[in-house]
Amino acid sequence: MSLAPRAVLVHRRTEYEELLARHGTHGQAAFFLSSRGRAIDEVARRHERTRQALRDVAAAVPLTWRSSQVERADLDRFLFAPEDVVVVVGQDGLVANTAKYLTGQPVVGIDSDPGRNPGVLVRHRRTDAAALLRAVTAAGGPVEELTMVEAVADDTQRLLALNEIYLGASGHQTARYRLGADGERDPGEAQASSGVLVGTGTGATGWLRSLWLERGGTVPLPGPCDPRLLWFVREAWPSPATGTSRVAGELARGQRLRLTVESDRLVVFGDGMESDALELAWGQSVRLGVAATSLRLVT
Repeated sequence: MSLAPRAVLVHRRTEYEELLARHGTHGQAAFFLSSRGRAIDEVARRHERTRQALRDVAAAVPLTWRSSQVERADLDRFLFAPEDVVVVVGQDGLVANTAKYLTGQPVVGIDSDPGRNPGVLVRHRRTDAAALLRAVTAAGGPVEELTMVEAVADDTQRLLALNEIYLGASGHQTARYRLGADGERDPGEAQASSGVLVGTGTGATGWLRSLWLERGGTVPLPGPCDPRLLWFVREAWPSPATGTSRVAGELARGQRLRLTVESDRLVVFGDGMESDALELAWGQSVRLGVAATSLRLVT
């Protein structure tokens, strides 16, 4: 007998909840915001809209299903199961934050505050939740397979990301490393830079796009489902010991970019979550490319 599906509702603390955690009471939070020219009323209304969306989605879970909730801050400690249906209630960025911890589970994106979010990944309203959950369990339910990027270190550490992976020095100081294509016999080019960014088509509306525009946009940006990545070196510094001949490129499925650390310590993190980063020491190598896992976003 197979297990009933489990709906996992992912959310994050609202700005109002963070203000209360920092200042203790509604009145003190209101005073803090007023001292900076803001009113707490709109913050409180957004909080209530978000909490109502979460309540409505929780009520839409079929009675025969199991359910659970997890906050963004606890994602790295939450154990997702193969039969889970993940429902992200919040912003587009929360879907990206969640994707790195999944292994093919379908994801439903619910926009908790329509009009304030672009809705690229949280495409649905809370009133659609019941129908979407029924559709997910139907054979051949409508999903998009969004390409992800992965970094695999030589000590087997692995990191997934939906938008982009950044490699650089902690504190964004100068990073020193060797960069080359995996499988090449040459050791790669020694570089000193502000870091390396490897991004997907989903990330092509953000950080990756800004670097692409800066370089003239000669290579077409990938689409969210394209099995293709673009990579850029940020502010490479030419010197007698470091070069700038390898500062941009693209990676098709099966191709890998290899980076060997020549600093005391470099960090590797995905989708802006620097608190959940890989740490690499001098001499370690990391390989980056299209991940075998994709984000299965329910459409």
